[in-house]
Amino acid sequence: MLSQSQILQHAASTIALQSQAISNLGSLVTDQFADAVIAIHQAKGRLVVSGIGKSAIVAQKLVATCNSTGTPAIYMHAADAIHGDIGMLLPDDIMIIISKSGNSEEIKVLTKLVKKFGNHLIGITGNQQGYLAQESNFVLDTTVTQEACPNNLAPTTSTTAQMVMGDALAICLLQMKGFTADDFAKFHPGGALGKQLYTYVYHLSGQHSQPNIAPNASIQEVIISISSNRLGATAVVENEKLVGIITDGDLRRMMERQQIFSDLQAKDIMSTNPKTIDSETLAINALEQMRHHNVSQLIVLKQNKFDGFIHLHDLIKEGIV
Repeated sequence: MLSQSQILQHAASTIALQSQAISNLGSLVTDQFADAVIAIHQAKGRLVVSGIGKSAIVAQKLVATCNSTGTPAIYMHAADAIHGDIGMLLPDDIMIIISKSGNSEEIKVLTKLVKKFGNHLIGITGNQQGYLAQESNFVLDTTVTQEACPNNLAPTTSTTAQMVMGDALAICLLQMKGFTADDFAKFHPGGALGKQLYTYVYHLSGQHSQPNIAPNASIQEVIISISSNRLGATAVVENEKLVGIITDGDLRRMMERQQIFSDLQAKDIMSTNPKTIDSETLAINALEQMRHHNVSQLIVLKQNKFDGFIHLHDLIKEGIV
């Protein structure tokens, strides 16, 4: 039974050990890494990634990262591969095999099959003298000095190194392709991240009313416009052009200053420098502007003409916040 302090000590040493292993990877990146990136980028086929045991899980993660960043990839378990799944490998595909030792029987057989088929083979391995490293066209070195496991057995530091090397590969491929945030959005339409990348202001501003009044509107009309639309503000518009804004705060300040306001008009109490945003702007940018200006709504403009409001509640409801 470990004490609380012993638990914390083991956790800290595990993190430190893995951190050091990742830091050391930088010195293991050689020209072969660059050549592997170029080969994948120029390939007409897909990237096929395989492994066995814990390395198979790393392989699945690499496939998921590549697919979401513009590099078509499929996963093939090494044991299944040598029992028929190798049929998924097409002539123009490039194969990546991930293995710490590169010497397990499944990895050896799969390596032989890939070489027989004539596909380029990239080995991600921590054993540069292993069978996989010796037979690969390109080798990505993930050597670690010690597993975090106290018995130096359970794959921990080694699989972390494999995952980081795979991420480095995927990011270099992303940059080779000039993959942008808009490209990323195409593959991530679901969830908050996707919404931040493809939801524009006009998607949200068109969901509710567009309260606006003329500069010569009475205070009663101002109050009705603000209260009936429940946005906390109304725009002051003349000939489709925005000239100001009146918020419920402006009304309260007016009432504090004056006892009689029946002869006032909208133009007398409006703010003439309202915070605006173009309808074609990403909604996440609207949130950034609201935070910067400490406001809860922005007036939306389309081709410099009034086109409604976007409110903080719209962003919350959509799940962007």
